[in-house]
Amino acid sequence: MAEIHLESVTKRFGDVAAVQDIDLVVQDGEFVVLLGPTGAGKTTTLRLIAGLEKPTEGRVLIGGHDAAPRSPAERDVAFVFQQYSLYPHLSVYDNLAFPLRAPVRRQSREDIHKAVERVARMLRIDHKLENRATRLSGGEMQRVAIGRALVRQPSVYLMDEPLSSLDAKLRSELRLELQHIQRDLGATMLYVTHDQIEAMTMATRIGVLDHGRLVQIGTPREIYESPRNTYVATRLGMPAINLLPAGAFAGAAMPPGTTLIGARTEHIVVDRGQGGGPRARVEWIEHLGDQNHLHLVMGDHRLVTLVGADTNLSVGDELQVSLRRPLFFAADGERIAA
Repeated sequence: MAEIHLESVTKRFGDVAAVQDIDLVVQDGEFVVLLGPTGAGKTTTLRLIAGLEKPTEGRVLIGGHDAAPRSPAERDVAFVFQQYSLYPHLSVYDNLAFPLRAPVRRQSREDIHKAVERVARMLRIDHKLENRATRLSGGEMQRVAIGRALVRQPSVYLMDEPLSSLDAKLRSELRLELQHIQRDLGATMLYVTHDQIEAMTMATRIGVLDHGRLVQIGTPREIYESPRNTYVATRLGMPAINLLPAGAFAGAAMPPGTTLIGARTEHIVVDRGQGGGPRARVEWIEHLGDQNHLHLVMGDHRLVTLVGADTNLSVGDELQVSLRRPLFFAADGERIAA
């Protein structure tokens, strides 16, 4: 396995900077997820590492060596795309074996068979090895696509939203499988997604991208609890973080310069008390089985909080609102320390 190091990497397409001055280190054996919306520069970053694009500025290092002189085939990376990209006329076995039959590898038939059988068992598709790729379900095809990368045992795995086209149940299953595989192999993986659940549940560290810039990188807990700005704060959390003007909590203690207050759903406390704090009206209750989302109207502002499944609140109830562990932001959206 190998470390990935991006040194001040920028990639421009004409006047458009798809990636801007990114410094990123993915340690050997680490599972890093790049999170951001469409157009944030996630896929371009992977393509730069794979050698499918050349940086306009900066350097890409793999295993401590400058990757610039190396072609994509020489970089020893495996790329798993969003679409399955299988050979439809080949069986599952032959799709998995294809990378090992390349002239540059020249592996024996016995070694290829052992590698294919091992990966197929790992991904639970060993009973499908004789099937044509066109006779598989979506989840099975994605397993084959992932297996074709795993069978090579490259230095680095690059994954470009490989689960996004699957249904929710399959995504959940494959998230767990990828975590186990990465841990068992000790593999270096760089995975990109716009799905916050994938990022939170899979990553060793999350890097948040915004218009080609790496805004913040840290553990999932660090990104969630200590976002650098409002952009990062809104990337994680479901429902999204509540952002309210400081004036909505006039009189509350807050650092100088605070313009916005951020409150996660679990950090909003409501009760029927009659204290002097702000009050809100229950507008809607979403019943989710184990808990409820409480939609509130507080003056001109709306917010969402969590309450237990056995709540006795009703639409129209008037409640007192208080915050615990709120986040404070300046006018430019940057975080202010409490």
